[in-house]
Amino acid sequence: MVDSWERARRILQDAGIPPGRLAGLRPLSGGTYNTVEELTLTDGGRHVLKAAPDAPGLSHEKRLLVSEAEFYRGAQAAGVPAPRLLALDEAGGVLLMTASPGDPWGASLTEAEQSVLRRELGRHVAALHRIAGPAFGYPSGALGPPAADWRTAFTGMLDAVLDDARRFGARLPRPVDEVARTLAAAYDALDEVTVPALVHFDLWDGNILVDRSAGSARVGGLIDGERMFWGDPLAEFVSLALLGDIRKDEAFLAGYREAGGHAEFDTPALLRLALYRAYLYLIMLVETVPRAMGEDDVRWREKAVAPELVAALDAIRERAS
Repeated sequence: MVDSWERARRILQDAGIPPGRLAGLRPLSGGTYNTVEELTLTDGGRHVLKAAPDAPGLSHEKRLLVSEAEFYRGAQAAGVPAPRLLALDEAGGVLLMTASPGDPWGASLTEAEQSVLRRELGRHVAALHRIAGPAFGYPSGALGPPAADWRTAFTGMLDAVLDDARRFGARLPRPVDEVARTLAAAYDALDEVTVPALVHFDLWDGNILVDRSAGSARVGGLIDGERMFWGDPLAEFVSLALLGDIRKDEAFLAGYREAGGHAEFDTPALLRLALYRAYLYLIMLVETVPRAMGEDDVRWREKAVAPELVAALDAIRERAS
């Protein structure tokens, strides 16, 4: 059994913080994969510890904390509000970061606040996308070394999740081989991407903190960067409009374009967007098996997510023909 206090003391030591300053430790909810704990120090400071699970996962879920550390380095370089990396124990699968202010984006926000925040969020995301990586793909190396081109990297990512679907016997709305054939019809559009940009790929509302400590609401931090990869900025728009259409988010797109982000939706872009939607929704459907999700969660995904996967596949068939 893991001794959480001892694990916390070790990672504090790695960060150059005397372990004796650890005053409190409590688990945090909201994490869907890693163990997350808040560490309180004797001076009142707060840090967040993440520990990777021992349980089996999808192929790309190896060494996720390496990718998360890479995201926080990139966010700091971009000047975007996000936790600051304090220490990473790759061998032990433990990461320590500062705590960001605020609470997850919630329904209590007024329409006016949401508009202002979405515009601010657009500017932050554009700043992230100006950070370029050394090559394409997951920095964790979970699917092999980074690739020199986006087509090689992303088709490898798709192949991996499709192999996971076969391996776990996941329930998909269409046969795996049919899904693979449909996706392949859009692969030529990937060749338009030539710069490996920093992509968080999990910016749904739960990973966007809203801070009111200064009075008005502002973005307090973009968290949980473990799904990041170096790739096409357009892929970011899938989780930002989870189960929806980013083109309807006028405030976000206005802020994104104001800050220099490129967001045009011609046919090649729409084909790529459909590929990225399919990738995320495949992950959401396949992961139910290794995570042994409850029947209610599985049914919700089959009802809400599976139709979106079908819609993405149909969009590829329509536009690639």
